[in-house]
Amino acid sequence: MNLASRLFKGDRGIWIIFMFLCLISVIEVFSATSTIAYKNANYWTPIIRHASFLLGGFFAVLIIHNWSTRFSVILGMLLPIAIILLLITPFVGVEINGERRWLSILGITFQPSEVAKLCSVCYMALVLSRRNVLSSKQMFWYILVGVGITCACILYNNGSTAIMLGMIMLMMMAIGQVGGKRIAKLVGIGIAAIVLSAILYIKAPDTVEKFLPRIYTWIARIERLLTNRYEEGADEKTLVLDMDEHYQEDLAKIAIAQGGVLGKLPGHGQQRDFLPQAYSDFIYAIIIEEIGLVGGFFVLFLYLTLLVRVAIIARKCERLFPKFLILGCGLMLVTQALINMAVAVGVFPVTGQPLPLISRGGTSMVISCVYIGIILSVSRFEANIGNEKDPLPEETPEPATSALPNVTEEELKNWVPDVESDEGSVIEKK
Repeated sequence: MNLASRLFKGDRGIWIIFMFLCLISVIEVFSATSTIAYKNANYWTPIIRHASFLLGGFFAVLIIHNWSTRFSVILGMLLPIAIILLLITPFVGVEINGERRWLSILGITFQPSEVAKLCSVCYMALVLSRRNVLSSKQMFWYILVGVGITCACILYNNGSTAIMLGMIMLMMMAIGQVGGKRIAKLVGIGIAAIVLSAILYIKAPDTVEKFLPRIYTWIARIERLLTNRYEEGADEKTLVLDMDEHYQEDLAKIAIAQGGVLGKLPGHGQQRDFLPQAYSDFIYAIIIEEIGLVGGFFVLFLYLTLLVRVAIIARKCERLFPKFLILGCGLMLVTQALINMAVAVGVFPVTGQPLPLISRGGTSMVISCVYIGIILSVSRFEANIGNEKDPLPEETPEPATSALPNVTEEELKNWVPDVESDEGSVIEKK
């Protein structure tokens, strides 16, 4: 117990949530990667790869939660470098699953968008914490320019991530009280831009595609969500032809329906063998199929509890930077989790956002662990949570005269400091 308390510092509730999510991740990813295991000579390869990233993220948490928040200040200042990485990715990036979203540097392949999200959160916290130096208008424009450019760079080939980061930006601005009217105007401009893009797409789709190459995919996903294929009068031929377009959504709904209340138990799910990205984008549907609605609500409960704990820790922080930093990290994790779960249950268009700390992935898993490490660091150094030390045995102080055992109090009065040497005080008798 003493070793655990010394090793795992910070908020105990965050540690418990993190451990539960990691446990669920190992079990469900091992089950959901059955289709990948069939293609490998060693069926342990997929889970070993995932466990290695998870273990690396765990060590990152252990290291970061021992660092002060100065580390996060550096991350915020690295936002321009993250933007440069985003700009070069479409040209020199590694193509995976038909998209150039990854960079390979010194043999390490990663997603610059995940790094940019982390730097953006730290950057926004840094700007909002300077309210004694910057005016509300200045903070608004600093955040809008920095994070806005980041969103624009991500939007080119990953619209859902850009929109989510924009949502986090608006929430951070609202929390930081940079001006309700400015935020309302920004939202209005965003809506107007979406409407204008839709009109341009209708009038000149080829021109819009040059600037937004994935716009066809976005519109198709929204249409699939809003289309009711099972209305009265729909013929069977039309339904069959639409099955390919709605393949992922339909299988996710089937998985959820088959799960019931208690589920089929891990490893007994059927849709994991047919559902594309069952171990990533739609892993929440597999969780419900194998652990049931009880497991699904439990996962939701973990993320919501994480957000509540983050808010409690933020209230205990005296300085502004760690307060905004921990809120940004918590909002990023929980917002992404809610979007992933909403996609799986069919109330949100397909986005491609993984479930933080659960879905299979390299960069997303490690960066999600970095968020947890920062949250624990803030709880430890700024909110003073989890810093309890083992009580040391009380020592009875020796009396001041113990160094002179043969001297009485009356004799001691005749002794005074007389000479001060380089080595210390020399006591001589008058």
